Amino acid sequence: MADFREFSAKTVNDCITDACMTFSVTSDRLDYEVVSEGSAGFIGIGVKPAVIKARIKEESFEQLEAARAEETAKLEAEKKEKAEKEAAEKAAKIEAQKRENAERAAAIREKNGMPSAEEEEREQKERGGRGRRGDHSDRARYNKHNPRRFDKNDYDYIKANDEDNLKVKEEKPAKPLREIPEEEKAELISRADAFLKDVFASMKLEAKVSCSFGEDNTLNVDVAGDDMGILIGKRGQTLDSLQYLTSLVVNKGTEEYVRVKVDTENYRSRRKDTLEKLARNIAFKVKRSRRPVVLEPMNPYERRIIHSALQNDRYVTTHSEGEEPYRKVVVTLKNYR
Repeated sequence: MADFREFSAKTVNDCITDACMTFSVTSDRLDYEVVSEGSAGFIGIGVKPAVIKARIKEESFEQLEAARAEETAKLEAEKKEKAEKEAAEKAAKIEAQKRENAERAAAIREKNGMPSAEEEEREQKERGGRGRRGDHSDRARYNKHNPRRFDKNDYDYIKANDEDNLKVKEEKPAKPLREIPEEEKAELISRADAFLKDVFASMKLEAKVSCSFGEDNTLNVDVAGDDMGILIGKRGQTLDSLQYLTSLVVNKGTEEYVRVKVDTENYRSRRKDTLEKLARNIAFKVKRSRRPVVLEPMNPYERRIIHSALQNDRYVTTHSEGEEPYRKVVVTLKNYR
């Protein structure tokens, strides 16, 4: 049984209140004795505080301990129930995600004419278990005769179906270049020169145009002058547009297409170096984070630079996504499965 404790206050009621607060019980569970009623004195003289001795009643003490134990057990039960509920919800989400991934994979397989996962597993068993994870040599032989029998996210599928990537494309033997007569070259150069001079005159831009044919029958046009940044535009968009228009003018009425390359202040070479450096930095980021990185939209020429810069990388691969003019390069880890 608990011992009495002494409490003092201005009045007995204040003493009882202090005791109840100390023991965390109501007054009906309190066992107390009044030691002194206290005295208010006279005009502040002779003031004496009230004093009581109090303790928790024996039966109330046992009830209090039982109530506390019951409350603790209730809290533990609620905590356990909450943890079980959260675990069940998490498991349900995981299962739902697995089903969603399976449905998505099945839809991709069906869309691309590939066998279902069950058919593929049965076929592997019939083939004696060949083609399992890690058996790259057998997988290569299998893929050679079944070029579309792998997941759309698979490295081989992406590489084989990416129209921008030049490495995996088995290019047809190039036709021998037609020798362009000098008279025709002069005519094409005259067209380009006249068109560009008209454009620069309309832009009130002073620029010198130099045209010449390269060894691959490409008409190289170099523009020199002051403030060529206006001609280049944001990320070369203005220069690309000017090149496209010049190409239309040059190739109007010609039997064979003549490639036209318009450049100024060696922008094309500098841009190529920048993109190659970007490609290497992005590849390092992908290797470190093991997550794909999507680059900003680029034109086909710049996308090919990215593809070419990373085509021999042992750990990453590239493919293009989206529609022109918002088509962009995606750099991912190689995934042999």
